[in-house]
Amino acid sequence: MSTEPSSQPVLRASDADRDRVIDTLRSAVTDGRLDAAEYDERVEQALAARTFEALAPLTADLVATGAARPLPAVPAPAGPVVESVLIREKHGPVRREGRWMLPHRLVLRTLWCTVTLDLTRAVLTGPELIVEIQGRGNGVVLMLAPGMVVDANELSVRHGSVAITNGPDDGTPETLRIHLVGRNKHGSVTTVWDAPGEAERSSDTTA
Repeated sequence: MSTEPSSQPVLRASDADRDRVIDTLRSAVTDGRLDAAEYDERVEQALAARTFEALAPLTADLVATGAARPLPAVPAPAGPVVESVLIREKHGPVRREGRWMLPHRLVLRTLWCTVTLDLTRAVLTGPELIVEIQGRGNGVVLMLAPGMVVDANELSVRHGSVAITNGPDDGTPETLRIHLVGRNKHGSVTTVWDAPGEAERSSDTTA
């Protein structure tokens, strides 16, 4: 009788593996193989999956059979899944963090708020993110990962400050170009690179 193990070791999935599955699901929505409800359900399952075994069924009916691992990344669709998201708030904190899905355009209509946008683990839906700031008294902090580039040429800040710093020069290819546009009076806009604790302290002091 053989004493060899009867099954293969369970392989753990990485963030990149989950992102590849989400790319495949996004492509399926674009060409009509999944509807919006199915897409949302499968994306939630993909984000929660910890093994390849949990990821495989999410794309099994969308690709050719025989693939034991998630498919390689597919090109992003011509248009993002969500074109625009509007955030309204007065005199309160606004925070987006974790693995949240980025729209193409994020509009902040906020007054006297501390706004923290943590993009370090966000799910990219395209090569570009437009952040439109319309308000006053806002302390906006962007938490960024290597490969992200910020363009603030179209952002107007009156009676406030803009502190846009470059990311670490580690040769990481560009993954996301962030365009800051709009107007922010009596406030500030700051970039922080991979330092969550520092971002919170910055946002608390810039309102």
